[in-house]
Amino acid sequence: MSRRKKKEKRAPMPAASAGLLRFFEEETEGVKVRPELLVVFAIALIAISIIGYAFFT
Repeated sequence: MSRRKKKEKRAPMPAASAGLLRFFEEETEGVKVRPELLVVFAIALIAISIIGYAFFT
């Protein structure tokens, strides 16, 4: 009966995903960066590039 309950808690996987959702659920090693911080860094890099282009060309 406990096996049945465990299976019921999991949502069924879409047939067309080819296992990609299951792959990304696994924990991976490496540096963990919050998405918000990554967006801020990207915007800062764009701003620095524009300012550098404006003043040094």
